[in-house]
Amino acid sequence: MGLHVTGDPDVDRLLGEDPLALVIGMLLDQQVPMERAFAAPYRLRERLGGELVAERVAAMSDEEIEAVFAQKPALHRFPASMARRTRDLCAHLVEHYGGDAARIWSAADSGAQVLHRLTTLPGYGDQKARILLAVLGKRLGTAPPGWREAAAPYSDEQPRSVADIDSPEAVQVVREWKRRHKAR
Repeated sequence: MGLHVTGDPDVDRLLGEDPLALVIGMLLDQQVPMERAFAAPYRLRERLGGELVAERVAAMSDEEIEAVFAQKPALHRFPASMARRTRDLCAHLVEHYGGDAARIWSAADSGAQVLHRLTTLPGYGDQKARILLAVLGKRLGTAPPGWREAAAPYSDEQPRSVADIDSPEAVQVVREWKRRHKAR
């Protein structure tokens, strides 16, 4: 169990222990290498003085959050737009979950309910929601009953996403599957 996405034990530990970091990392996992996307919450926490708190991020202005994301090295390939998406995600978490990202799954009765909650997050679509649900079930053991059905096909044994990375070697297996899949 656990996450081994970035190759940095401290970053991976944060992703496994801080639900907000995990939800933000998944949000940022687009158009950049997954290691960079999932390391961004750790770097964001550093830039915010050592605390990653949804209420604080949600209260930031466009200028403030964009400046934090744009500091060298930038947290994402598209720092301004992803900064605003991160702020919007945090605002949604504050409004609907009291700022506690874990409540998305800890207060749910079923995998289908978690999937529905994830798909309503700003910046999340069906595929991203299913992958995160599979991460919760496969890597963290925190998904409710029915998560496998709700997360399909990411809940199967085919290594295809971050949910299947259980070691540094698995990163390359997933990357190779994605390369072959994209070539089709």
